[in-house]
Amino acid sequence: MGFSSWLRRKGKAEEKKTPAVEADSVINRGQSPKQVPVSDSRETQPQADEQGRGFFVRLKEGLARTRSSFVARIDTLLSSHKQINEELFEELEEVLIQADVGVETTLRLVDEVRARVKAGGVTDPAEVRPILQQTILEILSTHTAALSLPETSPAVIMVVGVNGAGKTTTIGKLAHRFKSQGLRVVLGAADTFRAAAIEQLEIWAERVGVDMIKHQPGADPAAVAFDAIQAGRARQCDVVIIDTAGRLQTKTNLMRELAKIGRVIEREMGGKSAEVLLVVDATTGQNALSQAKLFSEAVDVSGLVLTKLDGTAKGGIIIAIAAELGLPVTLIGIGEAYDDLRDFEPDQFVAALFDA
Repeated sequence: MGFSSWLRRKGKAEEKKTPAVEADSVINRGQSPKQVPVSDSRETQPQADEQGRGFFVRLKEGLARTRSSFVARIDTLLSSHKQINEELFEELEEVLIQADVGVETTLRLVDEVRARVKAGGVTDPAEVRPILQQTILEILSTHTAALSLPETSPAVIMVVGVNGAGKTTTIGKLAHRFKSQGLRVVLGAADTFRAAAIEQLEIWAERVGVDMIKHQPGADPAAVAFDAIQAGRARQCDVVIIDTAGRLQTKTNLMRELAKIGRVIEREMGGKSAEVLLVVDATTGQNALSQAKLFSEAVDVSGLVLTKLDGTAKGGIIIAIAAELGLPVTLIGIGEAYDDLRDFEPDQFVAALFDA
């Protein structure tokens, strides 16, 4: 169930059965029940409106480095050829591989482009560009999913990924997103392996203004998840977001730990699992693909968050992850602002990437 649908259904249910005291508690937090928006963040962009810039412009700016190393090189390649031949396709493969699209995905893309060129009787090299653009769009459109909340009370989201990928920042921005929509949020600091991880999450909790459950460093992460869910229930929260460790040097222990957290969540939520968001850093290129493979083997990843797209020339990795792993891309990060973590929309992404 999509996030917008969940929020609309929740709003209608609360109108019918929420007691007056519950409504007062919402008002005390600065927003009455009737003011709670039922749209997702794509329809409310306060920072973008204040700056007089739409999200597409910001996305285009964020993809500037990828566009210069990817699309600009494709344009140069096509303009240097007077006819479409095998040499052109071989050079196109090189450009795509160097843009971190990956060998397997590159071969698939070029084969499809080659077939469409032949089927359409295309002879002008310039016409290869829109064919490639459409093929990429179809791959990404097949592997995308809107952020959804489990049908549990509270809804539980588990965030996984390696250290440094942007997990904590993603959690903070998600908490801000939900809170701005009138939802009560509690964070669970289940990355107990690093004291710094607990401190960083606490900073975000204070900054956003949401509750956080933590234990001492070295405590059982599953126990933190358990306490976070119990606190969410006791405080009548809507969403519980659980941070997890991401230390790849202890792969076996990490995967066992994630599995245990997952089992605790399922047990506490009546057999229903959490939404599992995998956060990967776009700047790491092909290493991001390896990370995605590793975590998807350990947990049932329901959505991918690709961060730091604005700081890399390796944005092509998003195509490889979608095509090779079949993981749905849910959110992308293109900046440091709260609303720079946005729903992934393939048509906007590809248009911004190819827009000169």
